[in-house]
Amino acid sequence: MNKNSDETQLFWNRVAADWDKQVGDDGDSNRILNSDPVLWQFAGDVSGASILDAGCGTGYLSRQLHECGARVVGIDFSEEMIRIARSKAAHIDFRMDSCSTLYTVADGSFDIVISNYVLMDTPDLTETVEAFFRVLQPGGHVVVVFSHPCFPQEYVTATDNDVAVTYQWDFPYFQQQKCIEPPWGHFTSEFIWFHRPLSDYWKAFCKAGFEVVDFEEPRLSEERYHLAKNQRQLNNGKHRPYSVAFKLKKRR
Repeated sequence: MNKNSDETQLFWNRVAADWDKQVGDDGDSNRILNSDPVLWQFAGDVSGASILDAGCGTGYLSRQLHECGARVVGIDFSEEMIRIARSKAAHIDFRMDSCSTLYTVADGSFDIVISNYVLMDTPDLTETVEAFFRVLQPGGHVVVVFSHPCFPQEYVTATDNDVAVTYQWDFPYFQQQKCIEPPWGHFTSEFIWFHRPLSDYWKAFCKAGFEVVDFEEPRLSEERYHLAKNQRQLNNGKHRPYSVAFKLKKRR
């Protein structure tokens, strides 16, 4: 791995327990309110499907997929993440592996690859997308959700009613950038992520050989308003673009 990969791996080992608190068994509020409904819509009926949870963390999504009848393999390059995942669900095949290589996974092994809030955290975007393509069966699908690169929440200022928001960058949007942010949520140390313009992701998908078959900017739908714990969560879910979601197909 390169220097950024080594640093990122050490970071995720260090914050694995914080991450487990952040997502718990059901995901954090952003996932529950905004992106998980889109993820499940894009994944479709997973019963009986072979699914790779690429960048599984401590395994909340792997456990949900297993409960829905999928045959799941969860991989993460953080040894501590995998240790926690195994402690919660020893019956699921959790492996220590990197999304950019997937060296434990044979070609054409899966019907579906799901990567949930991972691509903005990997320094190796091109290699990761190519690895997803390799392990997917012809005609299979990849579902990727990642933080919206156009509207990073780290650079947002909101009005008192959380409806009108302003995003202010301290570097050019089109510049690829490793970002180090102060602790947030349950995290007790600085947070590392990698900014790329949205077009870089699209180009990486197409270069690997994928067809983009669906795209969404997840938001809180009206029938889920009641799940918001307070007015601020409700306003944020309705008005802030937290993430993007792609459904990709491997051509036969």
